[in-house]
Amino acid sequence: MTRAHLDKIMTVLLAGVLAGLVLAAAALPAALVFGVGFSALAAPYSELPNTLRTPPTAQRSNLYASDGTTLITSFYQEDRVDVPLHEVAPVMRQAIIAAEDARFHEHSGVDLRGVIRALTANSSGGSRQGASTLTMQYVRNVLSSDPRLTERQRRAATEISATRKVQEMRYALALERELGKDEILTRYLNIAYFGAGAYGVAAASKRYFSKSPADLTLAEAALLAGLVRSPDTDDPINGDADAAVQRRAYVLGQLVETGQIQAAEAAGANAEPLALRPSETPNDCTAVPAAHNDWGFFCDWFTRWWNAQDAFGKTVDERQLALRRGGYSIVASLDPAVQRAATEQVRRIYPAESPYALPTAVVQPGTGRVLAMAVNRNYSVDANPNGSKNRPNTVNQLVAGGGAIQGYQAGSTFKLFTVLAALESGLPLSTEFDAPDRILTGYPVTGPTSCDGYWCPRNANSSMDGEHTMWSAFGLSVNTYFVWLTERVGADRVVEMAERLGIVFRAPDDERLARHGAREWGPFTLGVSATTPLDVANAYATVAAEGTWCAPLPVVKIIDAAGRPVAAGQPDCRQVVDREVARAAADAARCPVGDRSMYRGCDGGTAESLRRQLGRPVAGKTGSSEGYGTETVVAFTPQLAVAAIAANPDDPRDPVGRTVQSRMVGAVSELMSFVLRDQPVLDFVPPSEVTAFEVTGGRRGD
Repeated sequence: MTRAHLDKIMTVLLAGVLAGLVLAAAALPAALVFGVGFSALAAPYSELPNTLRTPPTAQRSNLYASDGTTLITSFYQEDRVDVPLHEVAPVMRQAIIAAEDARFHEHSGVDLRGVIRALTANSSGGSRQGASTLTMQYVRNVLSSDPRLTERQRRAATEISATRKVQEMRYALALERELGKDEILTRYLNIAYFGAGAYGVAAASKRYFSKSPADLTLAEAALLAGLVRSPDTDDPINGDADAAVQRRAYVLGQLVETGQIQAAEAAGANAEPLALRPSETPNDCTAVPAAHNDWGFFCDWFTRWWNAQDAFGKTVDERQLALRRGGYSIVASLDPAVQRAATEQVRRIYPAESPYALPTAVVQPGTGRVLAMAVNRNYSVDANPNGSKNRPNTVNQLVAGGGAIQGYQAGSTFKLFTVLAALESGLPLSTEFDAPDRILTGYPVTGPTSCDGYWCPRNANSSMDGEHTMWSAFGLSVNTYFVWLTERVGADRVVEMAERLGIVFRAPDDERLARHGAREWGPFTLGVSATTPLDVANAYATVAAEGTWCAPLPVVKIIDAAGRPVAAGQPDCRQVVDREVARAAADAARCPVGDRSMYRGCDGGTAESLRRQLGRPVAGKTGSSEGYGTETVVAFTPQLAVAAIAANPDDPRDPVGRTVQSRMVGAVSELMSFVLRDQPVLDFVPPSEVTAFEVTGGRRGD
């Protein structure tokens, strides 16, 4: 056996004995000194736990706007972000060593000189002293905060016992064989708690001084280093500022004693006032910047999206834990300029106090990325007057739906799905039908639209009666034409088409009809199903992208704590409709908004001013639910899709009225003009003459 190996064994043995003696002298009965101390020595030497090799330190995740620098909010259980040692000011490194372990660079994890000193002091009845090295403190911090351990195991990591102290020493010795001093110091600085909710030196620098750890001054570094001994009581923001200053003086004295700084430097730093510049890291969606409260609805939808991603865990709880501990850097798709413009347009129509809301979504075709989500409400948990659920404050997801929000009827915008289903079945855009004022169907219903038990809807006005094609019927929104077309194609195929383009059935009755009664759900073509602006915008974006559907996406990229990109941040797209079918539907959709179809099939529209105001090729649709309970406007170009729905979220029976639609058309056109101001003018690709004029077999596939 080599001399070096014998030295290591003796070091471990001596460490165990002395640890037992120190702790026993300080806190345990004399009989326990020998009983526990020597039994711990007799145990086999433990291997270094994996938890110490790759410590799972909790780090906050940051959510940025699309520019990659504007912080929307953060998510964390512990406010921490790890930084490499070269991003920590040298004086901070020196200060933490001087404060906690002056012989850090001289021992191998256990400082026997310190153990003996503590033993002597504690045995003599003087003020108690500890013998924990910086490495031992690091071991304790890791084990006490490791989420992979049970609560009992975490408590055992900090219990006052000789057994725990011996094991801590053993782990520290093993750790120093595995890692260099700089790596241990880095890990310690990133895991230590500095009080005021700040974990790690980066969070502490920001919390107390609103700066990065690389920019800390001598006085600031000494203050932070002094806090780790008693971070809760010495915290100068919430605790004892005088105690914090006294600890700062102690650290400065240690720096002088160890030769790191001159006495004059210490005196100068000690004379500085406690110049705190506190800043608190926002946590969760209710903490978005007050000046950008409207970002809260996007943030809320982002968290719902995250909770549905298998990449971050098997359950919602695991995914939330990953978000709040995983240290992700997330660049959102939210464009602050587009969001501001959307919010301004929405609030021009309805103020936050109005009973009516105008949730609006802006989507990028071909990626599914959501550029903005606006609504005239405050994202807040503050109480509302008069028992209102969503006015003016709410955290309910009014734009994307979910939770308490099932959605709103979007009226005739759903006729798009009938157009697509008909085209896919082989019918051309030129399909003619002499549309009557009222049509009797074979769909059984009850209520005011029932004629002897069967659905018999009528047009909005009698001027719509007469011969129509898909172009003219879509432009003028001729109900009876689309009811006839639905019967010819099959209501179930229309419902299936809507689902293919991302329409989600959140209302239980809608879900039941879609699953078990789709063949008899003729009224679906007139938009009686609850939906959301995001669903509608993304469905129309699918047509804009020539049949490529993309899952709505709130992010541009996600980088994990190790700097690796996460695949969940990339678009999830697939071809769901034949390109020719999508091009033909887009051609018909030019009619409602005053544009011209490629084959001049339009004969008027319900929102003809939109094309004139926008000044570029555009398509879209308007929709009104029964009795003008809701109004919907959706418009798209090859680069952009926007949908807005006016409704009363608290009382669907309270109609918004028909007059708001023209104002919505103006708001949508202004918003699109702003978003597209620097983008090239692109036209839609025209459909083939076959799709426009000839009856064929089916048109599924590309």
